[in-house]
Amino acid sequence: MSLRVTFLGTGGAVPTVERAASAVFVNREGDRFLFDCGEGTQREMMRSGTGFAVDRVFVSHLHGDHVLGIPGLVQTLGFNDRTDPLAIHCPPGTGGHLHDLVHAAGHDPAFPIRIEPVAPGEVAHETDEYEIRAFETEHRTVSQGYVLAEDDRPGRFDRPKAEELGVPVGPKFGRLHGGEPVEAEDGTVVEPEQVVGPPRPGRKLVYTADTRPRESTVEAAADADLLIHDATFADDMADRARDTAHSTGGEAGSIADRADAKRLALVHISSRYAADPRPIRRDAREAFDGECLLPDDGDLIEVPFPDADE
Repeated sequence: MSLRVTFLGTGGAVPTVERAASAVFVNREGDRFLFDCGEGTQREMMRSGTGFAVDRVFVSHLHGDHVLGIPGLVQTLGFNDRTDPLAIHCPPGTGGHLHDLVHAAGHDPAFPIRIEPVAPGEVAHETDEYEIRAFETEHRTVSQGYVLAEDDRPGRFDRPKAEELGVPVGPKFGRLHGGEPVEAEDGTVVEPEQVVGPPRPGRKLVYTADTRPRESTVEAAADADLLIHDATFADDMADRARDTAHSTGGEAGSIADRADAKRLALVHISSRYAADPRPIRRDAREAFDGECLLPDDGDLIEVPFPDADE
């Protein structure tokens, strides 16, 4: 079951030739989500081959480099004859501004737009297999991050044991794996716990957008398989990061380390590092022993299950 992340925009407030404004595309087994939608997002979608089939947009805050791509994307979706509604999740108190943005220049979308505010700690979207919830961040305006957390999966099915207990090969295997007791060939009842191992954890993806280092991020990102964190500046610009309510590479690395995240992706790279962003990753690696990524626009990574190597 795939969980793919495409980095559409990894730049800071000012786009560069190499990096567009903030946008991250997530495809979970055909469910397609867009986390923020800065200027130029739809162009990056074409370059990266993600397509425009977005089910939901999750807005972290209303700074232009995170939302100015929304009106253009909505119009393009209309030109492509979209009829399905589009849900746009956002922080509390920002829905009215997003409504005005969607209708900028007097444009009425050709399909329904549902603007759905969600507060930190609340679930924005939920299915039988995963949920996406908001958590508190710290920026110069109302802001929040998002966690995509999958439910635990059934444990591994011990087929040899099931056959040894007399369960006939066929549908009863699936019923046992699904938690239902079945009758063996000799009439005895076989319980799921006899042939199914302990539950296996699902995956966790965390997106902070613009933020200072926060304890709430450590909590939200606990054991994350991928943490996508603001790393606007290198550590020698720590004062500038504090003044603008952003994070440095070292601060992002420290958060990932404290959260026991498996991988860290550094985004929102300031235009001052257009020639060489490596100092940001170097600082992050000083604080974080896990895999540390400095993705370019268009990079795609697969998020594996925690037990993928077992």
